[in-house]
Amino acid sequence: MTDEHEFAQETLGADFWNERYRSQDRIWSGRPNRHLVAEVEGLAPGRALDVGSGEGADALWLAERGWEVTAIDISTVALERAELHVAERSPEAAERIVWKQADVTEWTPPRGAYDLIGVHFMHLAPEPRKRLFSLLAEAVAPGGELLVVAHHPRDLETGVPRPPRPELFYEGDAVTSVLPAGEWEVLVDEARAGSQTLDDTTYTVHDLVVRARRSG
Repeated sequence: MTDEHEFAQETLGADFWNERYRSQDRIWSGRPNRHLVAEVEGLAPGRALDVGSGEGADALWLAERGWEVTAIDISTVALERAELHVAERSPEAAERIVWKQADVTEWTPPRGAYDLIGVHFMHLAPEPRKRLFSLLAEAVAPGGELLVVAHHPRDLETGVPRPPRPELFYEGDAVTSVLPAGEWEVLVDEARAGSQTLDDTTYTVHDLVVRARRSG
């Protein structure tokens, strides 16, 4: 077993995330990822895969717009919380979401099954990250899209609190390099600046946004 795999299992594994979700009634804002909204609003709905679905805000936003969503997360606590919240918020949308527990460092998605795959702030070590992105690319149907959002390495220079592990941060080529040449069109590959306030301090942050469409 490699050091990278051990890191993914021990630091980012099910026990870590279940404990984190148990520690608070809500971890995230409850709002969908702003880059998901910007990039996907207006696309014809189809089959979507939400990787690392957390408390379900992105899955709910997609389902409310007609997408049939498979939402996967390593944490059973997060999935139970998300399913309950969505059922209370929108029973109609809840019928369009399948919640699935999976460890993305070991899971293999079905090939060509999804019209949209979104993976947001999935900060794995390089080896499992490359494997994941390669498998997700294969899981996109012809004509479908892959959307990756992550903390950009520039954040390590701004003072915003981030894990002190530079290898967890990456630029667009970490995604685009696994896309077979001639089969994909890269629509977006950029670092988008924004702001984040933590403990009354506002930081400039940079989010990597990569959006690519599979030909077909």
